[in-house]
Amino acid sequence: MKDDLLEEEKKLRKLRFIVDFALNFIRTQNITHDEALKIVEGVKRHAIKLFPGKEEAFDIIYAPRFKRVLNEKFKRS
Repeated sequence: MKDDLLEEEKKLRKLRFIVDFALNFIRTQNITHDEALKIVEGVKRHAIKLFPGKEEAFDIIYAPRFKRVLNEKFKRS
């Protein structure tokens, strides 16, 4: 049980790192909107690989952060 919890925490830390890295990359690099969307999709695929069946959790927790950064960068409302 404790090992399962530690493994879950390890996967969560990894996902947070990937999400934060991707958000920062999108914010700071000279990329197109399509390229940014591909990065978001890649992060989502990786998240689902780490946490199978948790696609809805990604959409609730992380998708709004990506949407906000994309809207800021590409001046959409």
